[in-house]
Amino acid sequence: NMAALNDPRYHAVLSLIKGIRNGLVYGVKIRAPHALVMTLLFRSGSWQSKIKAIFDATRMHAFNLAKFVFIYKSITMLLRAVVGESAQAHAFLAALVGGRIVFGQNNPINMQINLYLLSRITLGLAKLAVEKKIVPDPGRDVFPLFGSLVWGIVLWLFEYHPHVLQSSLQSSMTYLYHDSEKWNSLRTLLWHNK
Repeated sequence: NMAALNDPRYHAVLSLIKGIRNGLVYGVKIRAPHALVMTLLFRSGSWQSKIKAIFDATRMHAFNLAKFVFIYKSITMLLRAVVGESAQAHAFLAALVGGRIVFGQNNPINMQINLYLLSRITLGLAKLAVEKKIVPDPGRDVFPLFGSLVWGIVLWLFEYHPHVLQSSLQSSMTYLYHDSEKWNSLRTLLWHNK
């Protein structure tokens, strides 16, 4: 019934339903292709185990996003109802609770999502600091400095403190920088790594 869909009395509940739906859909759209490619490239085992791994990773990503959206929207709606208006702190508090409940569980999917967000918020906070005049506008493109710092730090950590890096990053770095020091024939120089 279109009248019910447009009735303001049902807006909050319908917003939660749509948020859950969007979390599920977005999680599948993002994780399924990634899991498919990574599983086919890097995972050993039977086809059945590979399909299960793709499904499990996709399901976890989608359900985690759906749960987070539900928690976040529910808390912000509750706070708005109690206070009478929205406030910036509401978004932070609601996400803090949702982040702890959903993304505070240490697993590979949550780790990847959290690290992805960390990189985006670091850039966002830097831009906000310039916008709010907390730090001066550099007046030039700082991306070259950013790129050099990221790569300088990661290779320093890899070469001298590899134990602090994630195993997948260690493996990638080993493949690129250490395995390229070893060969015993033209075949292992150009065609196969080992």
